[in-house]
Amino acid sequence: MPELPGMPEEAEVIDNDLAHLADETANEARAFLVLVRQVAAGDSPDIAIPMLLLAVSQVLVTGARLGAISDVVPTERFEPDLGSDEDVEGLRNDLAQLLAGLDEYVEIVDPLTTTEVGGGMVSGDIADIAAALLHGLRHHAQGQISEALWWWQFSYLSSWGGHAASALRVLQSVISHIRLDADEDVVAEAQFDALHGA
Repeated sequence: MPELPGMPEEAEVIDNDLAHLADETANEARAFLVLVRQVAAGDSPDIAIPMLLLAVSQVLVTGARLGAISDVVPTERFEPDLGSDEDVEGLRNDLAQLLAGLDEYVEIVDPLTTTEVGGGMVSGDIADIAAALLHGLRHHAQGQISEALWWWQFSYLSSWGGHAASALRVLQSVISHIRLDADEDVVAEAQFDALHGA
């Protein structure tokens, strides 16, 4: 096929639906990264948990779309070398500091195969999600659309989907405790004030 003007040398031909999914996934990945970086910066610690809950919930929807489609097969047999991945340790450390006292959790390692209990950290989960999304974004930016989709799908199924589900469970639990474990008198007073426009 002759090269079209303005096309990168290695531009690939890909199904329109998959190209659209790749673009949507890239947009959602960027939105996730922007939000978690803002939260990690610590500018608004009072809304950090709700914002992380929203970010993780949204990225899980993105992952679910990838998990629901047939396996993506990249056009290249071997993954193109992109060099070193972006370091997410700073993000991990900032989130760990922000979530101090709420970061660590325990859970069933695999509810289908074992009753073994393991531990995790929300900061680590979110940093691992970010690393996987960033890797796919680098392929997407290079025009390696099928490779980006393959990577996002594979890493969702093998790692970041589980990390996101675990982090979501913890974040939702934190918010539940904050809202439902409040002192009854304080809640009643707040309801009275809300009803009477105080």
